Amino acid sequence: MHPDRLAILAAGGPAPGINSVISAATIRAQIEKVEVLGIRDGFEWIMHGDVGHVMPLSIGNVGRLHFRGGCHIGISRANPTLHAEHLENTIVSLQRLGATQLITIGGDDTAYSAYRLTERSGGRLRVVHVPKTIDNDLDLPPYVDTFGFQTARHHGVEIVKNLMVDAKTTSRWYFVTAMGRKAGHLALGIGKSAGATLTVIPEEFAGRRIRLKTLVDILAGAIIKRLTAGRRDGVAVLAEGLILAIDPADLRALEHAERDAHDNVRLAEIDIGATLKAAVTARLREFGVRTTIVSKNIGYELRSADPIPMDMDYTRDLGFCAARYVHAGGTAAMISIQAGQFVPIPFERLMDTESGRARVRLVDINSSRYRIAYRYMLRLRRDDFDDPGELANLAATAGTTAAAFRAEFEYVVAQEPPPLVLDLEKGFVLDPPPAPVES
Repeated sequence: MHPDRLAILAAGGPAPGINSVISAATIRAQIEKVEVLGIRDGFEWIMHGDVGHVMPLSIGNVGRLHFRGGCHIGISRANPTLHAEHLENTIVSLQRLGATQLITIGGDDTAYSAYRLTERSGGRLRVVHVPKTIDNDLDLPPYVDTFGFQTARHHGVEIVKNLMVDAKTTSRWYFVTAMGRKAGHLALGIGKSAGATLTVIPEEFAGRRIRLKTLVDILAGAIIKRLTAGRRDGVAVLAEGLILAIDPADLRALEHAERDAHDNVRLAEIDIGATLKAAVTARLREFGVRTTIVSKNIGYELRSADPIPMDMDYTRDLGFCAARYVHAGGTAAMISIQAGQFVPIPFERLMDTESGRARVRLVDINSSRYRIAYRYMLRLRRDDFDDPGELANLAATAGTTAAAFRAEFEYVVAQEPPPLVLDLEKGFVLDPPPAPVES
């Protein structure tokens, strides 16, 4: 067995910056006289004992990869943790290839696979993980993004910015669904940066199942409020993870939805934007309000984009640190850069003790960042129902009485975050969130 051979693989979905990690790790390893192998298509082949899908990596063939999106060695969602034999096959395949070191690049599912490989190998393999996901939902400190997120947000904002101009020009609404299976970071980042009319993420419902009607009334209420202000256009950004927050009884498609190798519902197969478009249009017709709504799903356009300089810089650091750490004997850790310094995070700290899976970082709805975003959104607020004049105007737009409008829509403001209170010494003082209510 060759004493110094490094294998690199990427798993999950693409994210801008993967090639930069591969490039930086390869260059660093080659300087240390370590051979590098690129494992094609994630775990797809090696978990079945197939070692024919590999490619040698060298400084010569990776030197300019960091500019490009996609993944030079391919990627897949193949999951080696479902069967013990697949885990063992993966380790044995890497041994057959002469690899004693492995760098995995991926999100929370891949982090879990890396953790299980470390356990299973019993010291036969040193494994480090580089956190990648445009969802930004790995359990890192709040100020540390996963790579790919900033590039995805950048390109997402460009798309939404253009849609906002089109919406105003054509007097229509867009419902834009952004990727984010478990967390709303990308949707909120896009919506807040672009100045979208409103953004709806699953975290605002505090983990509760909600009825489809709740989402419909949030959006219908925003459209009525916008119309009351004399505007017939708007853009709502929706996190795709809202699908999983809705009561399954309201989304029959969930029962038959295709799932990936990690047992996650393929959210792209359920068009939440189209579902809400139809339901909101029907709801508005109840009040004689007619509007044109267009649903638009963005995500695949973002995943393989060329990384912006921030992500190129960031991922070159991650790749360098991953290669140096594993070559020096490090293992069983996720690589992170925190406040400009390399910090390895042991796999054990990433795992949720109850589920046994990697922990997910959600949007902190009690943070100043979220509450500021919320205050800039145009949606029904408590103030609208406390002000008799504003309530009367909203009711007039909806062709109904103030009492009837209150009865139909007031419940959607029950979870509205309290206002930010400014303390000149402490900054913004956050009041406790309201108690959950049934919706």
